[in-house]
Amino acid sequence: MQIKIQDGVVDLSGEPILKKINIEINTQSKIGIVGRNGCGKTTLLRLLSGELQISKDDPEIKSIHTVSGKPSIGTLNQIAFKDDNVSLIDEIRSAYSDIIKMKDDIEKLRIKIDHSPSDELIEKYTSLLDHFTNLGGFYFEKEYEAAIKRFGFTDTDKIKPLSAFSGGQRTKIAFLKLLLSKPDLLLLDEPTNHLDIDAVEWLEGYLSAYKNAVVIVSHDRMFLDKSVNVIYEIERGKTYKYNGNYSDFVEQKKLLREKQAKEYEAQQKEIARLEELIERFRYKANKAAMAQSKIKALERMELIEPPETYDSKAFKAAFEPDFKSVNDVLSVRELEIGYDKVLSKVSFDIKRGQHVGILGGNGLGKSTLLKTIVGVVPAISGSCIIGGNVKIGYFDQQMAQYTSNKTVLQDFIDEFPSLTDFEARSALGAFLFSGEDVFKNVNVLSGGEKVRLALCKIFKHKPNFLILDEPTNHMDIVGKEALETMLSEFEGTLLFVSHDRYFVKKAAHHILSFEGKETVKWFEFGFDEYTEHQLKMQSESNSALPSPTVKKQSKSTYTTPAKEKSKRERALKKAEDTVNKLEQELEFLNEEIVKEENLSDYVKLSELQEKISQTEEALMIAMEEWENAEISLNEIL
Repeated sequence: MQIKIQDGVVDLSGEPILKKINIEINTQSKIGIVGRNGCGKTTLLRLLSGELQISKDDPEIKSIHTVSGKPSIGTLNQIAFKDDNVSLIDEIRSAYSDIIKMKDDIEKLRIKIDHSPSDELIEKYTSLLDHFTNLGGFYFEKEYEAAIKRFGFTDTDKIKPLSAFSGGQRTKIAFLKLLLSKPDLLLLDEPTNHLDIDAVEWLEGYLSAYKNAVVIVSHDRMFLDKSVNVIYEIERGKTYKYNGNYSDFVEQKKLLREKQAKEYEAQQKEIARLEELIERFRYKANKAAMAQSKIKALERMELIEPPETYDSKAFKAAFEPDFKSVNDVLSVRELEIGYDKVLSKVSFDIKRGQHVGILGGNGLGKSTLLKTIVGVVPAISGSCIIGGNVKIGYFDQQMAQYTSNKTVLQDFIDEFPSLTDFEARSALGAFLFSGEDVFKNVNVLSGGEKVRLALCKIFKHKPNFLILDEPTNHMDIVGKEALETMLSEFEGTLLFVSHDRYFVKKAAHHILSFEGKETVKWFEFGFDEYTEHQLKMQSESNSALPSPTVKKQSKSTYTTPAKEKSKRERALKKAEDTVNKLEQELEFLNEEIVKEENLSDYVKLSELQEKISQTEEALMIAMEEWENAEISLNEIL
């Protein structure tokens, strides 16, 4: 399979959204699409899916869109439920209809061979079994069971009809079915939205092992780091290709721009030097030849373009708290949080200046904890004590749905009536509300703009304790990076909930992890320690499904970097040896099963096939452990 777009142009309502798109997708491509909000990322996915066509109105631009073969292309909006009375498990299993039919055919053949064996039947059985194995027939049930669980559905949910699920749950079911149906090309638009960390981590592993092509639009930088190996950035309607994951892209982009800027400056200096020589000697008879040679040198020179100024416009406001709080900012003891039932029970302390990120699965009460701390939701039991001299700034997810018939400027001034128009506009300008933007009606603002307005108000109050609930929702990557910078420089105390692990890693010094109703764990050394814990739990479970069982509030352990590196290197070597051993065993079994003396022995054939399937399953688990060990080692290198 190959899909190629060359100098692609896409017009919507007469306006060019994409002006020069160059992208190539091959079998097994793992591509990430990044760019500012509104740059055309979703439009590009619609073009790749065939929903939109390239424009051919401009005869001077030869836009080309070619597709070789007949690849199946999967998008979420193509998935529809034919029957709402079907159970979740049956709907998911329908993604494996070919494998399930093949399994039934194999069983029927086996019964026929038992009653009346023949070389023809055995050959047919062997061929079908081989195809079944290559399609993953011996582990597809484990695959979808793992996916269902990691997406937050219980055993009880599996037998419920689709009509019993909410709109959000139905979207997750449709997304699962899309993934497991394994089209030749998966087009995913913000796939991690509304998924908790368990589901995102499962999705990362699934896409890494996915044998077909994937194109992903995402603002989740850590997800891109773990899922893709090529980045296409859309900037001012053009695409720029960078090999590697998101972190590689950031570094390459920076280095390329710096290199181009230096080369451009050096060339401009050389041009100026040559022009000066030409001007000085062109009218002198004894120097005319030299002047002519310099003119020719200028004419032959291949000009280097100055690096384009890229769109890095983002909000920035340096602010300091009005005053310092006491050292003991927050003390939480045996606090039961929830509404009509207890979601979690937590105990922890936060000191002045600590930045704490909260992670965990959906439904465990992360946002409810923040609401309980600020007094929006009453505690069921336990204590939550806020220290003296603490001034809280609280951001709630609902602020992105804030409504007001006022203009941005009037809405802001009403909250800060002592400010002059100039002072108010200066504060708003730091959050990208400049010029005529301040006269927009609040009701017409996008979700991202409303978030910026809310943050502007919060920071203007100069709190010394920020409590933020998913502040990066509705933000593009540049906006997230701007907020990371602001929070990193914030001298006060910070407590926040986020599903964006890249953001958490940058902004948090410590992690509070919700791992179950009775298990909320504190990680003193932040995101790296949290990640190591997650990998350890996965390894101990010896399965794709982690089952964390940690003692409440247990003390974290810490080793020296050298010892930790040595330990992870040993783990990687052990995992690699296991994989090599199983691969050799599988190679031997595959050689045995095709030997002529075994092809005519049905009993022997069945025994070998059973051993092959067992070895393949063991190899899958070993490969996963090897990958996890390699990721763990790379994180400290």
